[in-house]
Order: sequence, then C-alpha cells, then structure tokens
Amino acid sequence: MKEKINIHPIARRLIETRFLRSVGQGALAVDFTLYLHARGWDATEIGLLLMGGGLANSALSLLVGITSDRVGRKLFLVFYEIGLLAATLWLTLAPSIGVLILSAVLFGFGRGANGASGPFAPAEQAWLAKYIPGRQRGSIFSWNAALQFWGMGIGSLLAGFLPRMLPGTSGSHRFLLLFVLNAVIAAINLLQIATLREDAPVPEELPFRKEKSLEKQSASNDSVIQGQKEVVMSAVESEKEIRHRENRALLLLAVINLVNSVGVGLVAPLLPYWFDVKFGVGPSAIGPVYALTFVLTGLSSIGIGRLTQRFGLVQSIVWPRLLGVALLVALPFVPTFSWAALLYVVRSIVNRGSMGARQALSVSLVRDKRRGFASSLNNLSWSLAASFGPAVGGWLLDRVSFFWPFLIASFLQLAYVFLFQRFMRPYDNMSTTASPKSASHS
Repeated sequence: MKEKINIHPIARRLIETRFLRSVGQGALAVDFTLYLHARGWDATEIGLLLMGGGLANSALSLLVGITSDRVGRKLFLVFYEIGLLAATLWLTLAPSIGVLILSAVLFGFGRGANGASGPFAPAEQAWLAKYIPGRQRGSIFSWNAALQFWGMGIGSLLAGFLPRMLPGTSGSHRFLLLFVLNAVIAAINLLQIATLREDAPVPEELPFRKEKSLEKQSASNDSVIQGQKEVVMSAVESEKEIRHRENRALLLLAVINLVNSVGVGLVAPLLPYWFDVKFGVGPSAIGPVYALTFVLTGLSSIGIGRLTQRFGLVQSIVWPRLLGVALLVALPFVPTFSWAALLYVVRSIVNRGSMGARQALSVSLVRDKRRGFASSLNNLSWSLAASFGPAVGGWLLDRVSFFWPFLIASFLQLAYVFLFQRFMRPYDNMSTTASPKSASHS
C-alpha cells in the first residue's frame, strides 16, 4: 500500500520560499551574463565575477552550517533575505559597478542556484531535513527540486520579456527589471521566514559531563555509580564510532562532488553567453529555451523521485547522469541554435533531474544534530571547485575554442559517475531511515 505523505507546515513554508526565490534566480540565470555583456564585459571578466561569487559562497557556507547547528537556522535565512532586498533595491536605483560586484559575489547572481539561499543554504537545508522523515526524503526532496526547476522556468520566461518592458531604454539599462523582480521576491520571503517559529536547539550533553556529575554523588552509591560510569564510557565509544562513520561518508561525498563541480562550473554559468556569441541569439530566444528546460526537468525530478523508491538513490542518480555526459559531448558540435537548444533541454532532463535524490542522500548521511555541518560541507565541495570553473571556461572560450570547455567538462562528469557508483552505493540504505543505521546507538 502506498504511504501517504504529509508535509510539516514549516517544511512546506521553506519549500514555498525556495520556489519563489528560484523564480528570481531563473531570470538572472538567463540574463545576468547578458547584462554584463551589454556593459562591455568579456567572457573572462564574467567568469572571474562568477568565480568570486562561488568562492564567497564556499568561505561562508561551512561557517554557517556549523554555527546553525548550535544557534538555529532561522536567523541566517532572515539575514539573507534582508541583504538580498537591500542589494537589489540599490542596483535598481543606482547600478554602480562597485555595488554590482559586491552584490553578485555575496548573492551569486547568474549562477542559477535553483532557489538556494547562497552561503546560507546549509542552514536552510538542515532546517528542512529536520521535518522530513528519512523514508520520505527521496520523494519529498525530488518534489522540492521539481518546484525549484519550475520556478526557474517561470523566471527564465520572464527573462525573455522583462528587458523589453522598459520603454526608451537600451543597453544594460533594459535589464534593471531583473533586480526589481528579485527585490519583490526577497521582501515576500523575508515576511514568510520571519513569521516562522523555530524551536531552540537542544544543547548536546556530552558524556564526560555526565561522568563528572556522577562523581559528585554520595560515596554510599559506589556500586551504582560504577555501573553508570560504564554505561557512559560505552556511550562515548559508540559516539566516536558513529562520528567516524559519518565523517568518512561525508569526506567521500565531498571528494566526489569536487570532481563533478569543476565540470559543471566550466560551462553551465556561461551557456547564455555561449548561445549569444556562437549563434547570435538574445534573451528573447534563450529565455523560452531555459523555461522549457526547467519545466521538463521538474517533471524528470518527480520521475526520478519515484525511481528512488524502487532502485535506490544511487542507481537513480548514476544512469541518467551517464546519458547526460554523452549529450554534453555532442553539444558544442551542433551547427544551429535549434539543435543546440534541443540537446541542452534533453541533457538537463536526464542530468539535473537527479538533484533532489542527491540532496536526499547527502542529508541522510548524518543525524539531525550534524545536518547543518553536513549540508555546509556538501555545499562547500560543490561551490569551491565550481568557483574556478567559470573563470577557466571563460578564458577557454575567449582564447582557445568553443569546444574544449565542453570536452573537459564531459570527462570530469564521467569520472564523477564512476566514483559516485563505486563509493556511495554502501550508503544508499541510509536514505530509508530517519538517520544512519549506526545512529541507533545515539
């Protein structure tokens, strides 16, 4: 009998805010590099700016994840929305180059983060995972990913229309409504998150503290105290074993993600620029293609979410991504924009549709009290290596050829598929429980 899925109200609100955020990011994913190009930036300069955003995300995300496990997650998301609101309003009213660079670096403009809250995403991910049972994570995270893709699709469609809605503007000024859109969404999300209630984190009572408290008890209870000490020491050893297993799983996933993230960063953020320069098309042509891509990828995410129930998370990730590698190899060799757009759409369906499954696996590797740290480490492994991708890819596009970034990215993503299949399969069963099987001792 199929299990009925009920989503906790807090989880539902977090999913809704990320959906709205993905609309604004979808518009920026299409038009931000075109906006920079209209301001006279070349591919190398655009790549360096995107790299700066990735490095800032990497530097802050680990700190945010660890801190959020101790002080809570809500504060970080509120801070993110306030900062995003202020930055986009400023860029709308006074689009100076200094504010543009600072805002792009801090908030990852143009990176197409599928609604993620920049360096504060680990706090958001950990807060969401807390209210989703382990056995439902594959399905719910895939639905969450689908909504994010659909939001990106709506934003991509808007990206095709917004630059034409300001009469009498030209050049970079016609893109200013992009920042207005993101400012409105930030204001709505700020209100939604600020009104959520978050339970205070429960301080973890360490075993050695328990042991000290036992020593203060009456000496007449020596035999009882000795027995309790033995239980405490056993708990200490059990905790060390659990953390060792969790840390090993997290380290393996981080190393594997590093390989893939370099490949993704080489081409994905620069694709609108590549379409524009190679085929001479603008936002009115690129926007609808991205919109269709995200809509179909959302449907693919739901389908892969169902596959996880039958084949597990790992196999549901590996086979679609293997097909995605073949399509990426072919993309730079097609002669027309229509063929390139078709390959891009199909590749996204099979490649990015597994995002929810990958998120479900990553948050299932540890217990709830360490999910902020786990999410931040996972985010760090993706964003750090991917940060250098746009700079390298932009340099290759400007000075070498339009083919090599795609070929190098294909090789790296093929290596990722092999490594993921080889090393993450033993951890697949963790997604079917509320926490890793070893956590039953905690």
